[in-house]
Amino acid sequence: MREKGNFNFLRWIKSAKVNKVLCIITFMLVPLTLLFVFTYLPFGKMIGFSFYDMKYIGNREFVGLENYLEVFTRDDCFRALKLSLYYIGASFIQLALALYFASLLSFKTRGGGVFKGFMFFPYLVCGIAVGFIFKFFYTRGFVLDTVLQWCGFELDNLPYWLRDTKINNFSVAATSIWRYMGQNMVLFIGAIMSVDASLYEAAAIDGASGWDKFKYIIFPSIKTIIVLNLILSITGSLSAFEPPYVITGGNFGTGTYFVIMNKLAHESQKVGLASAMAVVLLVIILVATLLQKLFFRYFFGEGEEEAIRTVRKRKKKEALEQQKMANGGEV
Repeated sequence: MREKGNFNFLRWIKSAKVNKVLCIITFMLVPLTLLFVFTYLPFGKMIGFSFYDMKYIGNREFVGLENYLEVFTRDDCFRALKLSLYYIGASFIQLALALYFASLLSFKTRGGGVFKGFMFFPYLVCGIAVGFIFKFFYTRGFVLDTVLQWCGFELDNLPYWLRDTKINNFSVAATSIWRYMGQNMVLFIGAIMSVDASLYEAAAIDGASGWDKFKYIIFPSIKTIIVLNLILSITGSLSAFEPPYVITGGNFGTGTYFVIMNKLAHESQKVGLASAMAVVLLVIILVATLLQKLFFRYFFGEGEEEAIRTVRKRKKKEALEQQKMANGGEV
């Protein structure tokens, strides 16, 4: 009986169905283990650290929610979070420019391949290198000031692009437009080129202008990609780090939320407070993503679904027509 049981087990373990399941589990085990060890486990540890007053080395003191209260009461934390508005504004500009150039370069354009290459190249440059490029670009008397002097401006009348608190955050946030516009443009081009070409031909026969093609064909067809890029851009703006850290070191009022968090964690050794800031930022990003999804679902729809606003308007119109018909006959 034992030999028969062993034989049945071997037949079962060698069956195609079981081998398929074992292969799936085996191939999933390694990436899931790496994901848990290097993502979820550190994230759980960070949440635990946020409840302690601690340094990297030394004793820990449990303080409960005091770190979170300090995040909401410290001036530097929320002042830094407000700076994200500059980067969010820059993200809207670069998305608009990316969509504009993608709409032009998706069709046959003389030298289109060269323009695509030049516009996509900044995304391939390391973020630290981009920071150093613009650090020298904005430095007093260097590239930007020299070009403006060629245009007739006097150096004494030009602002300090990185020291003047009225303009330095605009200067630093503008670097993200140069770096990320090409990436978004390529994504938009891929989405636009996947649209059925017969729609453009039909629109051309009807005499549609370029704006009509964009409004009625391109935009409705790629709105999912637009929403995705917008969500990624806004969440990236909330966690901006490289431009202010490399260009100004977070000085002169340019320290973003991540820069302040880095200073608290590594310079001040306030690991618990920095961990609480990271958790708060995560919650803010999740809320912002949810609000964006709801906004676009209400006004533009999602996928093949109609916008909630459009559906409500149609139902309201149908209800009014039915009410008129009930009161006074056919409309």
